[in-house]
Amino acid sequence: MTKNAVFVYSDDQLNYSFSDEHPFNQKRITLTLDLLRKSNAIQETDIITPRIATDEEILLVHDEKFVDIVQKASKGTLSKSAGEVYGIGTEDTPIFNGMHEASALLVGGTLTAVDEVMEGRARHALNLGGGLHHGFKGRASGFCVYNDSSVAIKYMQEKYHARVLYVDTDAHHGDGVQWAFYDDPSVCTLSIHETGRYLFPGTGKITERGNGPGYGTSFNFPIDAFTEDESFLTIYRAAMTEITEFFKPDVILTQNGADAHFFDPLTHLYGTMNLYREIPRIAKEIANEYCGGRWIGVGGGGYDIWRVVPRAWAHLWIEMSGQTQPTGPLPNDWLNKWQPEAPIPLIPTWEDPDPLYKPIPRKAEIEEKNAHMLAQALHTIRGSNV
Repeated sequence: MTKNAVFVYSDDQLNYSFSDEHPFNQKRITLTLDLLRKSNAIQETDIITPRIATDEEILLVHDEKFVDIVQKASKGTLSKSAGEVYGIGTEDTPIFNGMHEASALLVGGTLTAVDEVMEGRARHALNLGGGLHHGFKGRASGFCVYNDSSVAIKYMQEKYHARVLYVDTDAHHGDGVQWAFYDDPSVCTLSIHETGRYLFPGTGKITERGNGPGYGTSFNFPIDAFTEDESFLTIYRAAMTEITEFFKPDVILTQNGADAHFFDPLTHLYGTMNLYREIPRIAKEIANEYCGGRWIGVGGGGYDIWRVVPRAWAHLWIEMSGQTQPTGPLPNDWLNKWQPEAPIPLIPTWEDPDPLYKPIPRKAEIEEKNAHMLAQALHTIRGSNV
């Protein structure tokens, strides 16, 4: 019997931990899963254990020398100077014991999700431990060691001969995945992100459209700082609908960073929780219409781990698993459990306070700029039968 959705998780995923002070904090998965449990939105039978990816699977995307460097770092035998060339031991990606095994488990979690969907055991699958979209072939970057999404896409190509649509709604450009498949016409990448003018990694311009045989299968939608829900979702709906119709994928893989929210400390967007209700709803609708429901979701960014990420990712699972989206108060036992540990007051409801922020003076200008960008980014589809 095919399940609606499966949730890939084990406590070992929390071992991907740079330090207690580092902004990338997997405690957000613990908070999310506990919120789902206390909301009666997940059953233990929904949860499946991830496997660790083999070196052979990691090498589908990453260089052998890079994997060797990560393994040495993992054992504490790598010098600082040798690691920094590969992005290991930097401020963003400091070395920690067991780095290789922890990173390989996050990759394996996404591969576990892939097999559940592609072998028909579940229509949808979620691995919140994944989404490390900045990892490159031979270099760690932006808190990401191995790029689980890139490995998963290559794995789907080789094992299932699938055409894959990768959709990234993290506030940061999905650069590692884009460049991994930039010349591959059987993979389409779609990234909606804050413009790189003031935000890492600085890439993701609309002119990055692919190369050679892959030209026309890379789509970027760099939105202006201070973009609000309505403009973001207008772009997302249009991009998802038109690109899926154009590319006709066999499966959709979505990266679900939760850092486009107003509260996120690392970005400059003005999203609310409404984004995180609508993004998965539209993704599921598109997957059901074009891909027989085949939809794999991974996590990603999200640096307000107390007020934003648990609610956002809970909405993602609840939509994936076919439940009614919750409204009103969060469970009291969740709030009472975590508020003493949280350094800030938790939001006590599924919705954000209204108003969440003061009105933006440049609202009309930002929306106009974003609309113009959308038209430019989709002109190869709208203007011709590419």
